[in-house]
Amino acid sequence: MSEATQKVDAPDELPEELIAEHGLSPDEYARIRKELGRTPTLTELGIVSVMWSEHCSYKSSRIWLKTLPTDGPQVIQGPGENAGVVDLGDGDAAVFKMESHNHPSYIEPYQGAATGVGGIMRDVFTMGARPVANMNALRFGSPEHSKTRHLVSGVVSGIGDYGNCMGVPTIGGETNFDARYDGNILVNAMCVGLLKSDRIFKSAARGVGLPVVYVGSKTGRDGIHGATMASAEFDDASAEKRPTVQVGDPFTEKLLLEACLELMAEDVIIGIQDMGAAGLTSSSVEMADKGGVGIELDLDKVPCREEAMTAYEMMLSESQERMLMVLKPGAEPQAEAIFKKWELDFAVIGITTDTGRFVIKHQGAVEADLPLSALADGAPVYERPWVPKEPQVAPKEVPAADGPLSSLEALMGTSNLCSKRWIYEQYDHMVMADTVARPGGDAGVVRVHGTNKGVAVSCDVTPRYCAGDAFEGAKQAVAECWRNLTSVGADPLAITDCMNFGNPERPEIMGEFVAAVKGMGEACTALSFPVVSGNVSLYNETNGVAIPPTPAIGGVGLIPDVAKMAHLALAHDGDVLVVVGKTKGHLHQSRYQEWISGKLEGPPPSVDLDAERKAGDFVRGLIRDGTVTAVHDVSDGGLLVAIAEMALAGDRGVALDADIGDLPAHRFWFGEDQARYVVAVPSTGVEALIAAAAEADLPALTLGTVGGDSLSLGAEPPLPLATLRSTYEQWLPDYMDGGREQ
Repeated sequence: MSEATQKVDAPDELPEELIAEHGLSPDEYARIRKELGRTPTLTELGIVSVMWSEHCSYKSSRIWLKTLPTDGPQVIQGPGENAGVVDLGDGDAAVFKMESHNHPSYIEPYQGAATGVGGIMRDVFTMGARPVANMNALRFGSPEHSKTRHLVSGVVSGIGDYGNCMGVPTIGGETNFDARYDGNILVNAMCVGLLKSDRIFKSAARGVGLPVVYVGSKTGRDGIHGATMASAEFDDASAEKRPTVQVGDPFTEKLLLEACLELMAEDVIIGIQDMGAAGLTSSSVEMADKGGVGIELDLDKVPCREEAMTAYEMMLSESQERMLMVLKPGAEPQAEAIFKKWELDFAVIGITTDTGRFVIKHQGAVEADLPLSALADGAPVYERPWVPKEPQVAPKEVPAADGPLSSLEALMGTSNLCSKRWIYEQYDHMVMADTVARPGGDAGVVRVHGTNKGVAVSCDVTPRYCAGDAFEGAKQAVAECWRNLTSVGADPLAITDCMNFGNPERPEIMGEFVAAVKGMGEACTALSFPVVSGNVSLYNETNGVAIPPTPAIGGVGLIPDVAKMAHLALAHDGDVLVVVGKTKGHLHQSRYQEWISGKLEGPPPSVDLDAERKAGDFVRGLIRDGTVTAVHDVSDGGLLVAIAEMALAGDRGVALDADIGDLPAHRFWFGEDQARYVVAVPSTGVEALIAAAAEADLPALTLGTVGGDSLSLGAEPPLPLATLRSTYEQWLPDYMDGGREQ
C-alpha cells in the first residue's frame, strides 16, 4: 500500500442512493471496493463513475467495435486517439472525427450544440491539425411536436455561432424530422483538420517526473456529471439536468487553438489531451494510462472561476476550452509565455510518476488514490445479451398517386425533402477562402491550402432503413457516404462513426447495435473504407421509448485536382441525363411510401456492395475523364427527386422521356434502389457512355434532355421550376416563422 493510500480519509460506507446517483451498479461498486480494499471517497466515487460510464468506457460496445476494419494503406492513425488521421499524399494528412452531443442539446439546445462543435474541434487541433471544415447531422422530432421549433432554433444558432466565431467553415450536413426523436434529438458534429503527416501529436504521457500542465479557461461548476448524464436515458425530470450542460466560449477556444498550434511548433510537448467528457479526470487518466505511468495532481493549483470548489467538483467539471499537456522538463517558462500572450490560463498542476496510480491532492489532503489500471482499460466490459430483430415482411404494394410530377411537387414540400437553406445559410461556409463545394451538394469540399487537392466530406445515415433492418441500414449508410464522396470526384479514404442507439441493457436494442456494426463492417471492408475514429452514444430514449437505430457515418475523400471536381447542378442545355445502376422500384421505407400512406413499413432497399463499388468506380472515372457535366447520387425520394435537385441547382429544366418498361411509373421515379447515380452528358457522348457502362456490366438508361424552365413528363402538365423552387424553398422558413401549426 502506497504512502498516499494510507493518507486517504475514506468513509466507512457510502449510501446506496449516492452510488445509484453516480450510475454505478451494485456489482460495479463492489468491484471498485475490492480493487481499493476499502470504501472509496466521494471524489473517488465520482472519478470511477465517469470513467466507467458508457460515454467514456464504451463498456457495452467495445467488444463489437473491435470487429470493425481500421487499417489500410491510407490510414496513419486509427481508433484510440483523439481523432483519426489519413494520408493525403505529398506529406499532407487529414485529421477527423465525429461525436454526439445529444442529451445536452435536448436539455439546453444552444449551449449543447455549441459545446458539441467546440469539443469536436478540440479533438482535431489536439492532434496538431488546424480545423478547416465542420459538418453536422441533426435529427429532430415531428414538426408538430411542441418543442421541435425551439430545439431547431437553439441547435442551429449554437452550431452557427460557435463555428462562425472560430472562423471554421461549416460545409454541409443533414437534417431530418421524425416523431421517433420527439423525446431525444440527435446532434452529431464532425470536424476535419489538416496537418503535415510528420507533425502529429498524441496523448500518451511517456516518462516519469514530467510536468503536467493545465491551459485554457478556468474551471467552473458547469458540466458536472455531463458524462454520467449522457450515459442514462431521459425521464420526465430531464429538464432538471440543465446544470450538467457545459457553457461554451468560442472566442476563448480560438485563442486556445492558436496558442496550442504555436506551442506545437516549438517541439516541447510530449502528450496533449482535450478536457472533454469527464474533464480533468478523463484527460489525465487517459494520458497516464497510454503512457504507462502514474500521475499526481495538486488541485490547489487548478485555475478556478468559482469560490470554494471541492476536489469532486474540479475533477468532474466539464468546463469548456481547456487542455491538459505533459511537457518536456524545463519547457514550462517557454510554454507559459505563449499562453500568457494569448491571455489564457497556464498552470503546472501535477507530475507524472512511476507508481501507476492516480493521486489527487487538495488543501493538504489526499482526496483520491486509485490504480490507473482500473480506470481506463480496466473499466468493465460487458457482452450484453442481444436478440436479432425479426425481418419486416413486405406489406402490400405501395399505392400510386396521380402523376409523378404532381407527386414530386408535394414531396419536395415535405419536411424531409425540402431545402435546408434556412439552416446552412446561418453557417459561414466560405471563411478561410478554401471552400470549393458549398452546402447543398452531395459532399462539401475544401482545398488543401496552397495546392490543387481537395478534401471531400459527407455525413450520412438513413434511420428509417435502420429501423426496418439495422444490418442493411448500416450497410446503406456507409455506401451512401461512399457514393456522396464519389459524386464530387473524390477517392473515398476512411470514415468516422457516431453510433446513436437506445438502452443497451435491453436485448432488442443491443441486437440493433450488433446488426449495425456487422453491416458497417461488411460495407467498410467491401468498399476499402476503414473506420479511423468514432463515438458511441447509447441510452438515447425517454421513458423507455428508444430512437431509431442511427449509426451516422462521416466520410472523407481526396480529390487529386479540384479543377476536375463534379457538381450536381445541370450546366448545359442539350445535355442528356443517364441513370447508372439498376432501377427496381423499391418503395418500402421510402419517402414516397411515407407521404402517400402516412407510414413507413417493410424492408429497406437491399445493398449490393459489389454493385456499389462497380458503379462508383465507373462514375468516378467519368468525372476524371471529363465525360460528364453533372453528377448526383440517387437517395431519398428516388430518381425524380434527384433530377429535380439537379434542375433547381442549375436552374435548367428537363424533358423526361425514359423507357421504363413494365415498371409502374411511381415505382420507377420514386423507388429508392441503391448503387445509382444520375449523370449529365453531352448528347454526342451518350452512346459511348452507354457502351462503356455495358462493358463494365452496369445498367445505364437515358432519362431525358436538359433545357427549358420546367420539368415535363409525358402527357402530364409541365412543372415550372419556379413553382417547384417555391415549394422546395419555403417549407422550412415558413415553419420556423410559425407559419405552420405545431
